[in-house]
Amino acid sequence: MEGETKLKQEDCSEDSFGPGILTLTSKRVAFDKTKGRIADFTKRVGDTVLDVPLGDITGVWKEGLFIKKVCIQVRTAEGQKDYKFGVFNTGGWQKDIQKAVDAHKTQ
Repeated sequence: MEGETKLKQEDCSEDSFGPGILTLTSKRVAFDKTKGRIADFTKRVGDTVLDVPLGDITGVWKEGLFIKKVCIQVRTAEGQKDYKFGVFNTGGWQKDIQKAVDAHKTQ
């Protein structure tokens, strides 16, 4: 997108989509599926299965005691939907997504 900057990106897993790459930009949160082969350590980026404008994110939180996840709640045509990502630094992701959402609201 024009005028969009990448803020953060990380390999992770989403509860319903499986492994992929989570990307936070100045305009959206995206999740691209990945496929990897252990035999030769290759990883391929597949389809973008989630592409949410920051204005459609209605909540950001983290959860989990042992398996920690950063979660977003998204407004969709069918209602609210939650996505849960197993990222390395859940607190950092939560703050960065919330900061991007807040900055988007003030534009």
